[in-house]
Amino acid sequence: MRLLETDLQVLTRELSLYLEIQVPVGLFGSGVGLSLVLGFTAAFACYYLNSIAKKPQLVTGSESFSRFLQEHCPVVTETYCPTVWCWEGRVQTLLRPFITSRPPVEYRNELIKTTDGGQISLDWFDNNDSICFPDASTRPTILLLPGLTGTSKESYILHMIQQSEMLGYRCVVFNNRGTAGETLLTPRTYCAANTEDLEAVIHHLHNMHASAPFMAAGVSMGGMLLLNYLGQTGRETPLMAAAIFSAGWNVFESAESLEKPLNWLLFNYYLTTCLQSSINRHRQMLEKLFDMNLVMKAKTIREFDKQFTSVMFGYCTVDDYYVDASPYRKLKSIGIPVLCLNSLDDVFSPGHAIPIETAKQNPNVALVLTSYGGHIGFLEGMWPRKCTYMDRVFKQFVQAVFEHGNKICSM
Repeated sequence: MRLLETDLQVLTRELSLYLEIQVPVGLFGSGVGLSLVLGFTAAFACYYLNSIAKKPQLVTGSESFSRFLQEHCPVVTETYCPTVWCWEGRVQTLLRPFITSRPPVEYRNELIKTTDGGQISLDWFDNNDSICFPDASTRPTILLLPGLTGTSKESYILHMIQQSEMLGYRCVVFNNRGTAGETLLTPRTYCAANTEDLEAVIHHLHNMHASAPFMAAGVSMGGMLLLNYLGQTGRETPLMAAAIFSAGWNVFESAESLEKPLNWLLFNYYLTTCLQSSINRHRQMLEKLFDMNLVMKAKTIREFDKQFTSVMFGYCTVDDYYVDASPYRKLKSIGIPVLCLNSLDDVFSPGHAIPIETAKQNPNVALVLTSYGGHIGFLEGMWPRKCTYMDRVFKQFVQAVFEHGNKICSM
């Protein structure tokens, strides 16, 4: 908060100097113009500090989990100060990919075969220069799951790896079938409800480094997939804990929100075309089972899921798929510690659809809910290129899990 107030003071001073140079005599020959601008700036600063900059709402299913987070992950109780000039959810969502930096990361790629003849692409950041964990067999490992059309090249994934590198951890990015430039060997892609590929990857990584502490982090659809997996497996998973960012909890509510005119124009149509472009690369393989001309006519994600995703995974209707894909239905069954960060102004995951009451019934679940931040936004600072609030939550939570795992696992 002190840093924010300092930034606002600097901004006010710079405005004053500019106006003194450009308008030596104020409005109508007086200092009225300068006074109005400074008054407006002061009023805006007061409004921002009182109404925009707020502490997140921390919802936990147990007092012990809450105490653990307050002690070892204090960022979840600190005031989140969204970037002053772009705090609104849609703006944060749109700007993050363009504003945030893209830290350089060198991957080692691995292709693993699936039982149905397909393949999954894993991008490894081994962090072999780790000083804290020089022994690769015991180096903590984080599995990262990108969003709907995301890959290991997304800026938010690169930032997570950057944070992990500083802590000495190893990261592995799970690229869904047919993404990241990989060839689709069977007429099957991916969805938020089917966890078979994720299960295969988790057990593959665990078998390779059975002595290494192991957790996962999922973003957007990757978070939904991870939640659905955890809801199905309970405690029967090699993962110690998980972090979830901007997950859609109720797919029906997410679809309805994204189909509102402005949201459709800004997000829905674009993502639909991204999905179509992704599968069009594999058209020769997929047209054996699908009417690709009909799929390519979809104008919304729901229409795409109706013609393609739900059919591929054997659902009678798109509604059946959406029921199965909604993580809120499995929240009670999660058996390991999970931290979930959402913004209440996220049009991809409306605030009213976040399962607050259900989360209170599971001692393994903690929700961190900010008033602003958008979808995978969480920008902060005057020029938010290097680190976001989401990055800080990720860093502190994974460090808390790996360094104080005994406390969190004995809750």
